[in-house]
Amino acid sequence: MCGIIGYTGAESAVPILIEGLKKLEYRGYDSSGVAVLQNGKLSVRRAVGKLQNLETVLKTDTLTGTMGVGHVRWATHGRPSEENAHPHRAGSVVVVHNGIIENYASLKTELAAQGRTFLSETDTEVIAHLIDSIASTGKGLEESVRDAARRLEGAYAIAVIDERTPDVLVGARKGSPLVVGLGQGEFFLASDIPAILHRTRDVLFLNDDEMVVLSAEGVKLANLKGQELTRETTRVLWNPVMAEKGGYRHFMLKEIHEQPRAIMDTIRGRISQDTGVIHLEELGIAPETLAKIKKIFIVACGTSWHAGLVGKYLIEELASLPTEVDIASEFRYRKPLVNGDTLLVAITQSGETADTLAAMREAKTRGATVVAICNVVGSTASREADGVVYTHAGPEIGVASTKAFTAQLTALYLLALFFGSMRKTLTTDGIKKLLADLVHIPTLVEKCLEHDGLVESIARKYFKASDFLYLGRGPNYPVALEGALKLKEISYIHAEGYPAGEMKHGPIALIDENMPVVVLAGKNNVYEKILANIQEVKARSGMVIALADDNDNDIGRLADHVIPVPGTNPLLMPIVMSIPLQLLAYHIAVLLGADVDQPRNLAKSVTVE
Repeated sequence: MCGIIGYTGAESAVPILIEGLKKLEYRGYDSSGVAVLQNGKLSVRRAVGKLQNLETVLKTDTLTGTMGVGHVRWATHGRPSEENAHPHRAGSVVVVHNGIIENYASLKTELAAQGRTFLSETDTEVIAHLIDSIASTGKGLEESVRDAARRLEGAYAIAVIDERTPDVLVGARKGSPLVVGLGQGEFFLASDIPAILHRTRDVLFLNDDEMVVLSAEGVKLANLKGQELTRETTRVLWNPVMAEKGGYRHFMLKEIHEQPRAIMDTIRGRISQDTGVIHLEELGIAPETLAKIKKIFIVACGTSWHAGLVGKYLIEELASLPTEVDIASEFRYRKPLVNGDTLLVAITQSGETADTLAAMREAKTRGATVVAICNVVGSTASREADGVVYTHAGPEIGVASTKAFTAQLTALYLLALFFGSMRKTLTTDGIKKLLADLVHIPTLVEKCLEHDGLVESIARKYFKASDFLYLGRGPNYPVALEGALKLKEISYIHAEGYPAGEMKHGPIALIDENMPVVVLAGKNNVYEKILANIQEVKARSGMVIALADDNDNDIGRLADHVIPVPGTNPLLMPIVMSIPLQLLAYHIAVLLGADVDQPRNLAKSVTVE
């Protein structure tokens, strides 16, 4: 949603804060700001737009000091403006905040009645005033933040500095992520790990209703009741270089090309091709608990939801377990038939998606066992789930998910095989064959990437189109949804994904000579029906871009363009079909001059409802 960072140590704070904010700009980029304590006084600098605008301000209006906080914003309360940018100041206090305070209006009314004046439209300024009003009674910053946090309703991760206690930086969280970095004589707060990897790999993860005090004396962790806590340090293995572009024009293109490695790393160490055994000991759930599962619910948002739709096909076919897929924000507001015999699988790249976390908690209250498929070790989802299947995609900086999606599909395939083995719906020989198919996928993805030039040439023909239609059947239908979403996200072209069999029930009315139709036409049990759909499109002068098996010699007579994809097990085709669709969206967006890595109005991790 937004990115926050805090620093206290012996070095100049501003360069460290700016470097961290550059790693967080994918979380928000409509405004940014820093506040630094210099000579016992707080100074704030803010700018509208991307981080480079703040850097320009700081070149002429410099700040010095060794303690500070920084923020990149994605607007929730209040339009993007300098007044609404963080940090927000009230009296002697500055605050940066990620989240949404649900009771800010009533708190604002109360604070205004005390004679306090508000300069912004944000909920965050209310936090600053609330803390300052408490601290004005003589309480220290730690106690003031604790008292204020107990009054806040909603989601927040905050970092706070007060001129009255100039040697202390305080953080607190509820519902939004906050990480503590432990350096040599210096400490950090951040909403995401990449922001501090250039300084330290040793971190502490805060849980909900916890706070941390950073000072020259060290790190003090406590809950909102004032009880001190102890926690083991986590060593993050990501290399900071992994978060750089590596010579590619955009992070998104780099991450598209990283997919063979991400898929292989997600497989690595989890299978035995010789014995047909799936090693998911990391689930940490008792076999007897898993054995009683009678139904699976998959919950997720956005791209992860599309992965979940593919997961339904995988689990039902390979493990014969009834599976439902819910958009997480819908799941929590209906009355799902969840009980102790239910497994809820939550899919989230960041592990911090607010709606997905809420769905997990709702399922737990109803007695379900919860498993998270997640890319971030130590995230809230990974800590709150009963078990975790980590994807090993590495940091994904581009807002539009690519490698995280195919890693999720890989993890779901492994989970389906695991349940198929446990439930005896698959034979050992059958599993070995399915594993052999999986191990070959990174090589097939490499072959898909070799057609980048072909995809770019097709993009040049159609990048001025105003609408696209994507069609698929079976496990490829969710990939059609994902292909359309990718195009919408980064090029701002309207696109719809549809089950091909539904085309006659509405979308066919849209097809004319100006409508490119992308058809996922892999060889499977409905291949002939897909060919019939293509003929229906051509009969209405539609332009067909077909993704087809590289040994398909027939489809070229029907389609205007064919992008070859290597054939494989139909249950794995969603992975290889995804690659050309990602490239198509990427090249169209580049040709349109769009900001591929940071599309408008989107943030990487939606950590508020």
